[in-house]
Amino acid sequence: MIASISVLHVGADAPQASDSRFGRCVWRLCPTLDMAQAALAESTPEAILISCVDEAEARTLPYWAAWTQAVLAAAVVVRTPKPSRELMLSLLRAGVQDVLPSEQSDDESIGRSLCLAIERKRQEQELRRAWSIDLATGLPNRVQLMELLHQLCALREREPAPMALLVIRVEGLATTEARLGVAAAQALRRKLAVRLRSGLRASDVVSALAPDAFAVVLTRLEAPEDGDRVALKLSQMLREPFMVSAQTAVVTVSTGLAVYPSDGRQPEEMLKMALSAAAARRGLGRQGFADRKERGAASVANDD
Repeated sequence: MIASISVLHVGADAPQASDSRFGRCVWRLCPTLDMAQAALAESTPEAILISCVDEAEARTLPYWAAWTQAVLAAAVVVRTPKPSRELMLSLLRAGVQDVLPSEQSDDESIGRSLCLAIERKRQEQELRRAWSIDLATGLPNRVQLMELLHQLCALREREPAPMALLVIRVEGLATTEARLGVAAAQALRRKLAVRLRSGLRASDVVSALAPDAFAVVLTRLEAPEDGDRVALKLSQMLREPFMVSAQTAVVTVSTGLAVYPSDGRQPEEMLKMALSAAAARRGLGRQGFADRKERGAASVANDD
């Protein structure tokens, strides 16, 4: 059975192609870019085929208001008469999966181009997901965490309010791996992530910072002291035993806290502060976390 491909065609020169050995094209025809923009607002096709009358029109495509939405959401193929190498390279850099000469308008050529474009887009999305997601837990990784913090710091400059970054270092994963195996240790990481998520608001974010560490972004606090309360609660939650491979697994945690803006206004400053605090908290405070009063006392003792 031939697979169906949903295709949004943009342009007056609508192709006649429907079936090929690469798939059956189910067309939605939009003569203009404005109509195509409205169609994208309603639904997302697997592929978008844009037919241009000449190279000059093709060069204007990246300036279309819906261009970013189109190339992020679907596989985009551009048809234009005798495209130059320069045009093809510029469109590929702008997010297009293929550039097809208008002269190749038979079912086979169009079907092949659309099929390959969809596969390239799928692989591109998988690579992007692998780059931004910790595959073992499904959580955002460090790269995604820093992007989020940059966005939040910019927002907090416009809308002042405290927020916090927690770094939670976990000890016990290596013991679990040695005792029960790699799969059990990964399962424990996933259980840690689920338990962290369950103790937070929907607006807060949990990130996989390292194999033995998580980060938590408290996107908005009513008061800076609320960060201490959440950090202590999460530390206590994680110290409760887990069941992994029908065995009990226990971890210890050390938590570091950085509050915006008092501990830094830039993501790198906040992360450095929270990492240092987590390293210094090993064995200090209740459940691996020292609140502000305890941290102040420890600082005075160190100064003495």
